[in-house]
Amino acid sequence: MKARLLAWSALLLCLLVVLSGCAVTSVPTAPAAEEMSEDMDDMSMWADVDPSGQTVTFWHQHSGSREEALQEIIAHFNDTNEYGITVEGSNQGSYGDIFSKMLNVIGTDDVPNLVVAYQNQSATYQLGDGLVDMNSLVSDPKWGLSEEEQSDFFSGFYNADIFPSFDNARLGFPPNRSMEVLYYNSDWLAELGHDGPPTTPEAFVELACRAVDEGFSGAIGDEGSLGYQFKFNASGIASFTFAFGGDIFDYENVAYTYDDPATVEAMSMVQGLFDDGCAGKLTERYGDQVSFANGKLLFFIGSSSGLPFVAAGVNDAAAFQWSVAPLPRRTEDPVMNVYGASVSMGRSTPEKELATWIFIKYYTSPESQAKWARASNYFPVRQSVADGLSEYFAQNPAYKTAFELLPYGTTEPPVPGYDFVRDRVEEVMAAIADGADVESSLAELTTEANEILADQ
Repeated sequence: MKARLLAWSALLLCLLVVLSGCAVTSVPTAPAAEEMSEDMDDMSMWADVDPSGQTVTFWHQHSGSREEALQEIIAHFNDTNEYGITVEGSNQGSYGDIFSKMLNVIGTDDVPNLVVAYQNQSATYQLGDGLVDMNSLVSDPKWGLSEEEQSDFFSGFYNADIFPSFDNARLGFPPNRSMEVLYYNSDWLAELGHDGPPTTPEAFVELACRAVDEGFSGAIGDEGSLGYQFKFNASGIASFTFAFGGDIFDYENVAYTYDDPATVEAMSMVQGLFDDGCAGKLTERYGDQVSFANGKLLFFIGSSSGLPFVAAGVNDAAAFQWSVAPLPRRTEDPVMNVYGASVSMGRSTPEKELATWIFIKYYTSPESQAKWARASNYFPVRQSVADGLSEYFAQNPAYKTAFELLPYGTTEPPVPGYDFVRDRVEEVMAAIADGADVESSLAELTTEANEILADQ
């Protein structure tokens, strides 16, 4: 236990410079990429490995149209790769479902060859040495990526899966990213006398409360209107904290800080909206999107990856003008919560590991990335793909607005056990919405979160 504690403590200290409040497109170059390429110019530890005929299992969370697009990418790879590699992709439920399943199979023969994983989840898996360090594959002279190919990735996305405390091991590789944004009804705001989204908490509160009594003229249905619907999840409280100028984690002291004054102020604002009848709870999945599409909800906060679903919902319902924006903030510039699961490799055989890497290269190639970005509405991870999205930007202005906010990105803590903390955060957020004292609730949450961290 002590060894594990030292491992993640070192991880956090080393990641302070990389991940604490910096722009996601300006993270320093990964040390492993350049150093290892020099050492391996004349040798390859994978030179004699034959990936031919291998079957690769891939656990993911994608469903609906995204799963269809992913299966098309997988099918094309299976039909065209020259090694006869077969990838078998399967939906294993939500991120949480996958995390729970992985905890039961990590380090065993049942572990998938490829699995979606957030950085904190990868760190948890690696406490048991359960993942493959991809550095040797990325820099391999035969199988790896050229320097030009490596530099094509947005540096913040590309370097987020390198963990200094694990000897700069690359425990994941990024296929996509997204961010938390404020969705708003432009036409309704215009009726309220505003030509753009609120940038301050005060303006946000004022408009949310006015929306209750001054409903949207184009709304559908008999139910009353609301200014804001609150989703109980850890990314929501983190996003508000960032926007209010704080953080939920102290990287220097390696501790959660849910009692940060910024968090207290943000959650007090939310509680006030509930007390005044201007906000409601999200009681069913995607219920906020439905209310928004019907013109009954002025604001909601959600992932940029939901943009196509919101567009389809609005077009089929109240058909108004809408867009996205940064959350109301206390900071001069926006501070955006950028996140996204990478794909990690479970330990198996050299043959399966190489076959898995060959698929990862294909999955993150410009050709596949262009298809995946359009189909999933995630942000692409390669600059060459982004440069070719001008037509897509023109057709999807809200996507372009969100994409242009990427330089203001920061991240949630990539620490082992964060999944367990997130569960407790949801409970505390619900209690605050019901009237629990904000300061004492967040202080208790901070203590409990740090106890969970220590248990890792």
